Amino acid sequence: MGVADKMWDAITTVIKMNDKVERMAATMVAQQQKIESLTERIIRLETALEIGLSRGGPEKRRIGHKAP
Repeated sequence: MGVADKMWDAITTVIKMNDKVERMAATMVAQQQKIESLTERIIRLETALEIGLSRGGPEKRRIGHKAP
């Protein structure tokens, strides 16, 4: 294998690696958006829980159970 062949193989390897890096970056962006969405949902749930607890109510009442 000549020098030109080795250079060509190196260039094609770099191009393939670049494509993989770009796909990984796109995947990471999508995952970050999902994480941020879940974080927003958790904040809303925590807020609703705090509001519900601050209003009081029967202490024995649990989520999923009917009050007596």
